[in-house]
Amino acid sequence: MRVSIGSEHVLSLPFGMIRSILNAASRWSLVLALFSGGAASGSPASGWVELHSPHFTIITDAGEKRGREVGVRAEQMRSVFGALLLKQRLNQPGPITFLALNNDQTYYQMAPLADGKPSPLPGFLVTGEDRIYFVLNLSEPEPWRAVARDFANVLLNSNYPPAQNWFDEGLEEYFASIQTDDKTVRIGGDPELNSPDSSHSGEMVSGTGAAQKSLTELLNESAWMPLPELFAMPHDAAKITNRHTLFYAESWMLMHYLIHNNQLPEAGAYFDLAMNRHVAVDQAITQAFGMTPEKLEQAVKDYFHSLTALQNALEQTKHGGGAQAAPVVVYQSPSPVGPDDFPILTEKLAEADAQALIAGIKTRIPERRQQGLAQLHALATSSAGATKEQEKAAAPSATGNALAHRLLAADDLDHAQLDDAARELGDAAALDSRDLWIRYDLCVLKLRVAEFSHKDIQGLPNMLLDLRAVLESYPDTASAYDLLAQARMAGGGGMTAMQTERSAMLLGPRNQLYPLHLAQIYAGARQWDAARALLERLKLSEDPQIAARAKEMLDQLASNQKYGMSGVAPATKNSAQPSPFDVLEQDAAKRASATAPPRAAGPLGGHDSRFLKGRLISVDCSHPPAATLAVSASGGLFKLRVPDTQRLPVIGASTFSCDWKDKSIAVNYVPGDQNDGELLSLELH
Repeated sequence: MRVSIGSEHVLSLPFGMIRSILNAASRWSLVLALFSGGAASGSPASGWVELHSPHFTIITDAGEKRGREVGVRAEQMRSVFGALLLKQRLNQPGPITFLALNNDQTYYQMAPLADGKPSPLPGFLVTGEDRIYFVLNLSEPEPWRAVARDFANVLLNSNYPPAQNWFDEGLEEYFASIQTDDKTVRIGGDPELNSPDSSHSGEMVSGTGAAQKSLTELLNESAWMPLPELFAMPHDAAKITNRHTLFYAESWMLMHYLIHNNQLPEAGAYFDLAMNRHVAVDQAITQAFGMTPEKLEQAVKDYFHSLTALQNALEQTKHGGGAQAAPVVVYQSPSPVGPDDFPILTEKLAEADAQALIAGIKTRIPERRQQGLAQLHALATSSAGATKEQEKAAAPSATGNALAHRLLAADDLDHAQLDDAARELGDAAALDSRDLWIRYDLCVLKLRVAEFSHKDIQGLPNMLLDLRAVLESYPDTASAYDLLAQARMAGGGGMTAMQTERSAMLLGPRNQLYPLHLAQIYAGARQWDAARALLERLKLSEDPQIAARAKEMLDQLASNQKYGMSGVAPATKNSAQPSPFDVLEQDAAKRASATAPPRAAGPLGGHDSRFLKGRLISVDCSHPPAATLAVSASGGLFKLRVPDTQRLPVIGASTFSCDWKDKSIAVNYVPGDQNDGELLSLELH
């Protein structure tokens, strides 16, 4: 039973947040109009189904109706998070899948272990370089709330620059209190008092005999940390499993205050001062917020004491109401999106594919990995694991389930078992040539082989084409941009590599591998000062591996600059050692000759990228977002196609223009069969 909080204690969301949310709802109404009749009729009511909302994939054995509910709640949480950050457009770190299980036993057989027992939480997160999984137990009420904190962390990492620990933890604690239904969003309660993944007052801290205290209790009863001390807390210091501490409580309430007083821009100004300009914390607070740390702390305390809904909920819990019976409602607003505001498409999912996905997720949970690998091997070696489509398309030497082979390859790549990865990817490609993630993993393999063998990247032109194909379907995948940048640098396209790596950094602003790779690209292009500036910043990283690598590269940079050598590249020539990829290329050729006619190479063929200087005659934008440029060069006329003008790296202008004509330009492009090709970058002179 739920006990509602009186309306006099429920505040409305700030105007800026409501406006952002309503704008989002309007956009989804337009999407619905464009995709009228979007929901597939006659969708399966039982067995495994796969659903696609605008931003998420939902895979479930609970039927289409429950799958749709998960999709709606995920879209609602995403819209609210965007409104909190005041962002009109949110990035995602690549595909996000919700695996929503209707079976308690299946869920707890794959849940992470704590002290040898499955975690009791009804949801958990599993991350990877290429995709993210949220696993939910649909036999529990509102299991998506159990992953709200992790959901916020995933989106924060893709949409906000590196910040101090109080900001990250405070925002995630605040978002963890979210509750949604088809019409209303409620947020702002004590996340350690009423959420399904937290303990509450009266429960015991394991092994201590002390009662857990909610964040509200901690702020009521404890002397607050001075703000400079809170702001100086490093990330590692607060990475503990028990969130019932003053650090989390005060960070939560500070973010509460900033959000509902519209002061996130001031927080951004503070981070610029403290983290980029290295201004002292006290001075940075005073400059950014217009008040001393002491006055800001008092303002936050006054705000906390004004939230009577928190105190009322705490009292109800103390008098036997229970955390689940007394959800805290501080702010509420109409839901930004509802079930009828966007299409959700549904299709059947083969049992073997569902089981492969479950096993693949297990391989990413350390204590479940061996079990997951055994299940994947069984699916990969049994003819019962293949779908009917895979059986028809498969080469004679390939057996089993394509997804199982791909997930085995992903595990092999994670553990540097390149020969095994090559074999599994070859089998996966033979069974399902349409899976873009097989092509993505092949690109990862090519780069790893080049790095380990100190050879050039094998099949570089196809790698460029495959990565562009992945990005056309999944344009927010930062790791694919990172791979593409390294491939372009290996092909001699230093300028386009820089632009592409910057795209990866925009989509993954907190992934420090991306600026490290950009420094490698700068060094390879002999842009010593730019490389040095990045590395000087990275050597101060809290990640010891990044810091050590940056220091090593700085030492090497000085030597390379002294002797005029190009900098460190992701892959360099050396001895001609045997490569696991050579085996894969040969195996792929054998499979192609044994199956149906091979897939056409496409209009760009398999050529390397080229550089061209000439005169831009005209731009044809009659088929947006694509465009075709007519370029006069070397006594001939070239027709160069741009698949998406918004994603073309342009130097010398802020944006691409369809009105350009009679301009001197330089381009990098992949040539076609004649005087045509696909444009990679454009520079106006």
